[in-house]
Amino acid sequence: MFYVTINGLSLTGMNNGFAQSSHKNVLSVIKNLRLGVHEAKTRIVMDVKGPITYRYFLLANPYRLVLDMLEVDFELNPAPRNSTGGVLGYRFGLLKPGISRVVVDLSKPFLVDKHFIIKPGAKPQNRLVIDLIPTTRSKFLAYVRKSRNQEVVGLPKLKSEEQKQQTAQEFKKKSPQEKISKSKIIVLDPGHGGVDPGAIGIQGTYEKRIVLMAAKSIKKILSKSGRYEVILTRKSDRFIPLRNRVAIARHSQADLFISLHADSIKNGAVRGATVYTLSENASDREAAQLAERENKSDLIAGIDLNAESKEVTDILIDLVQRETMNQSAVFAGAVVQEITKKIKTHRRPHKFAGFAVLKALDIPSILLEMGYLSNIEDETLLNTNLFQKKLGLAILQGLDRYFFKGQTFKY
Repeated sequence: MFYVTINGLSLTGMNNGFAQSSHKNVLSVIKNLRLGVHEAKTRIVMDVKGPITYRYFLLANPYRLVLDMLEVDFELNPAPRNSTGGVLGYRFGLLKPGISRVVVDLSKPFLVDKHFIIKPGAKPQNRLVIDLIPTTRSKFLAYVRKSRNQEVVGLPKLKSEEQKQQTAQEFKKKSPQEKISKSKIIVLDPGHGGVDPGAIGIQGTYEKRIVLMAAKSIKKILSKSGRYEVILTRKSDRFIPLRNRVAIARHSQADLFISLHADSIKNGAVRGATVYTLSENASDREAAQLAERENKSDLIAGIDLNAESKEVTDILIDLVQRETMNQSAVFAGAVVQEITKKIKTHRRPHKFAGFAVLKALDIPSILLEMGYLSNIEDETLLNTNLFQKKLGLAILQGLDRYFFKGQTFKY
């Protein structure tokens, strides 16, 4: 991996992680990303307003160029759908507090030939330039292996005290003594986030944004009942690896885990909410394809899964206990009964598939697809407060049906 700091107009090499910008309260802005195809190279140019500190590295399977930098704001448009000079597309966003990421998808192996800054001239911004040259797969893989063996391979800790406290609270493991409470602990997991946008709707709705809005709305409804303590896996537009989402639920000793999503498929006529529970065998082809896409979230965000320890990998692929799977199905049934009364559901509202995010060994878990962003009616509804309130009330009543059988409550 290579590290470069650009403060003003100077270019300084770094050996150990990122250097702190002197402009701590003002984020730099990446305003544009464009591609140029030359005879022997593909050039990536980004306009940068303000200082920037970054590093780059390459990942295989699929081929990717990853740029990590001290947190910046992005004023970029979504990547074009057509391939240019071997670049299939790009994604950008917050990876974690203090660190932003750009992931560039490549159609074939490339190496970084040069990277440099063009000083302001006709344009008032710095321009970060990266030249990619084609290479062989063997040379590409050799570079990937070499970068993985370097001492500095992880992201540095660049969190403010406030961010540290927030993260500590999110991951704090409650002891059995601390959990003596009448309230049931529910973990709501807004899918995707940060560098991983999820699905993008016909009208431009980002899945990562709509599920976060819904999670916050649902949390208010559940918390107001007084029967549930609600923990969000993320409270802002940030990326959370799949294994960490599961870890938050386990460390919180959650009673239930609900992952929120909004899918997109080729058939724009398909619409309605669907509840998924974990199974080795998918209930249909659509469920299998959805699970395959969702399980690639870490890959999409430029996470090198090959570098994970066996222990972490085992957590991701472990099968949940049979009793937990049964309880997940019971809870899913309770939720389905309620949501079918209040919102449009898929013709098969309860399905099964192998979602990595549902593999907490001892916590009943469901994945709720709130609707299809590929359907314009669903996309419009998902963006309304009324729909989110209806969904929140349905989830509340499903929880009450699951936990408090035979009891009645005022809603």
